[in-house]
Amino acid sequence: MNEGPRRKRAMLPALLAALFTLAACTNAPPPQLVERPPSESPTTSAPTTRPKLTEVTVGVDNLEGGFNPHSLADLSPTSSALASLMLPSVFRPGPGGELELDRTLMESAKVVEDAEKFTVRYQIRKEAGWSDGAPIAAEDFVYLWEQLRSQPGASDPVGYQLIEDVASRQGGKTVEVTFSRPYEGWRTLFTNLLPAHLVKDAPGGWAEALDRGYPASGGPFAIQQFDLDRGEIVLVRNDRYWGEPAVSDRVVLRSNDRARQVESLRSGDSHVAVFSADDETMDALRGLGDAVRVKTVPRPATMQLLLRPSSPNLTDVRVRKAVASALNREDLTEVGTQGGPADQLPAHAQVLAPSERGYTPTEPPGAFPGEPDGGEVARLLGEAGYQRSGGTWLRDGRPLNLVIAAPFDNEQYIRIAEETADQLRQQGIQANVITPTGDQLFGEMLPANPRTEDPGASSVDIAVAPRPAGGDPATMLAASFGCPKTDEDGEQPFPYTMTGFCDPLLQPTIDAALSGAISFDEASERVEPVVWSQAVALPLYQQAQVMVVRRGMSGVQPGFGFAGPFSTADRWLGSPTDDDGY
Repeated sequence: MNEGPRRKRAMLPALLAALFTLAACTNAPPPQLVERPPSESPTTSAPTTRPKLTEVTVGVDNLEGGFNPHSLADLSPTSSALASLMLPSVFRPGPGGELELDRTLMESAKVVEDAEKFTVRYQIRKEAGWSDGAPIAAEDFVYLWEQLRSQPGASDPVGYQLIEDVASRQGGKTVEVTFSRPYEGWRTLFTNLLPAHLVKDAPGGWAEALDRGYPASGGPFAIQQFDLDRGEIVLVRNDRYWGEPAVSDRVVLRSNDRARQVESLRSGDSHVAVFSADDETMDALRGLGDAVRVKTVPRPATMQLLLRPSSPNLTDVRVRKAVASALNREDLTEVGTQGGPADQLPAHAQVLAPSERGYTPTEPPGAFPGEPDGGEVARLLGEAGYQRSGGTWLRDGRPLNLVIAAPFDNEQYIRIAEETADQLRQQGIQANVITPTGDQLFGEMLPANPRTEDPGASSVDIAVAPRPAGGDPATMLAASFGCPKTDEDGEQPFPYTMTGFCDPLLQPTIDAALSGAISFDEASERVEPVVWSQAVALPLYQQAQVMVVRRGMSGVQPGFGFAGPFSTADRWLGSPTDDDGY
């Protein structure tokens, strides 16, 4: 049985001797001295697998075209979300809501003490750049200045209209901005910079260049997929971002109706949801119990009705007051909010929003009672020369027929417009609702010069419109109720405000607040009572959303000031996904 092994062991010395003899003839080392390189190891390693990506799925309201954060037509939660994830800003809200220099983008930003005119010098970090490789530079500052000082329908134009020049230094990484006069709110400027090299010559210009998102990113995320038909935007970590990289690989924004939002949170298909809720939805969210955290997130906009004195029908302040007396603002708020979180933020001031620091109601007691006052409507319209006949108010044989405008792509605005029309008709005031596009309403109709011969300039009597919040209060005051700026020749090249209101007697006070010569509180005490007495704007409520976070998600916060929860998205830690993203 052991004969075979013994024979093999006996043959082994002879075989080794033969191999050594062969090695000597070929000058090769003996086989036991040859070391095999690691790459030639005969062992087979297990195939490498890509690590799974971490993903955060966020439920949002309807995704619609238009993402310019500086346009009133595009003033939406989604545009704010994308801007906070992708667009750089010189200053951002700090923990207390005050503006702080964003040192990821900037080395410094300060007033030049020895300049002949009020000048601010900005020093951009050398490594700061867009995701296509272009640097973030003076060109981007120049573009934003040129657009916002002159484009109608801009949400924050006043500060830019005070700028005389934007100069580039040191290859565009130093920017010197010269103002026509001191400007206290300069820190609010150059927020959400845009990639000028890509958008300045884009088809459709300022109004349409950002209808499909941003062509490049200067933030921690960049757009990978943009599908409005499916209601989905996929953002991935921006590999060219010079700052601290985002924690999660991907953030997916997915639009759903309210019922599906709740169900997606229940099932875990959504990790986070930020959307507009009604009272039924709030009850359903409370039904999820400890599985989620729910918080109200105020938006930087106040919903308001503009009673435009620049329209022929509302030139007479008595008619505007009659219209205001015909309305039930509480019912308008209920129709607009549908019992959602914004219902708890009624607005009773002309500039500051209810959640802003320093907000106090400025509405005079009894100025506009909550209930419609038919007797006051009759008295005021009678004094203005109207007579009621057959249930309709007539003057010179013509009925008082008001046009109410709301942007067609926003159901909240349209609901308020239709309810306003119904309430006016109940008081004998005819009213019709029109729904132009946001670009038409905010970019053409409302800011038009009321003295022009263009009939579109005076075709809107009442507008349902947002009043931006969160900026410099004096600047917001000027943007809403200041007179259009004129140039040195007395020409008026800049758009009118949406209200169409201009009181030259108030302008010195507004200018003094802009320069810091007087405080905003002092200016507000002088200006807001006049605005209320002129019945120019009726604030309703501050817009708000609900933020819902599933248990287990980390890093999700409401954000400082009005930055919003998406400003913290680079710290969100999502869950692994089976999709490897390649």
